[in-house]
Amino acid sequence: MDYNQLAVNLLDAKSLISSLGAIGLIAIIFAETGLLVGFFFPGDSLLIIAGVAASNAASSVLGDGAKLPIAVLLVGAPVAAVAGAQLGHLIGVKVGPKMFDKPESKIFRREYVMKAEEYFNKFGPGKAVVLARFMPIVRTFLNPVAGTLEMPARTFFLWNVIGGVLWTESMLLIGYFFGDALAPVIDKYLIPAVLLIVLLSISPILIEVLRERKKRKAGGAVESTEADAVQSGGRHRRG
Repeated sequence: MDYNQLAVNLLDAKSLISSLGAIGLIAIIFAETGLLVGFFFPGDSLLIIAGVAASNAASSVLGDGAKLPIAVLLVGAPVAAVAGAQLGHLIGVKVGPKMFDKPESKIFRREYVMKAEEYFNKFGPGKAVVLARFMPIVRTFLNPVAGTLEMPARTFFLWNVIGGVLWTESMLLIGYFFGDALAPVIDKYLIPAVLLIVLLSISPILIEVLRERKKRKAGGAVESTEADAVQSGGRHRRG
């Protein structure tokens, strides 16, 4: 037995897929979205490489004779993503307030709940849950925070299904249909590609933030003008 093959780099998507296969990938997707300790898994990279590993370019990723079953991935990955997020929401409902009220905790901080609440109010619960799927770490912590904020289970489930399916299927199919093009450069360009996808997915949020800043600046300028007018008027009356 080659014990070197048993050493799995938990942060290396290629190593994870080569070592654990389709079932292992599905389990990791569940852990990343449902178990709070799984936030460090490279979900986006895993799904894209899994798609490549299910395409005709599989041998370039996993070696000769190895290929992942695309049907299993297309069914199992979204089911795991949805189930994991539902577990995270349930954890938030049951123990969220206690979990996020620990001042000494470096991970489960109360400020996460406050920021998430602002995020929910600004973009609406549906958009918040769907967009969070495409943001690493956020997709792990948003689920229990949604439960802590008492987002209704039915509402969360609906948007959870939409977001889970869009995220997993889009990443898998990108890898599957562009496998031949991605395989030769996957080690060099995968991370920039994933970052680009994440950037595009959160672009609505960035646009909204920029608009909010412009409104605040415009409001500040109006207040400053009004204050100057009042002061000027006051000096005129005193004279």
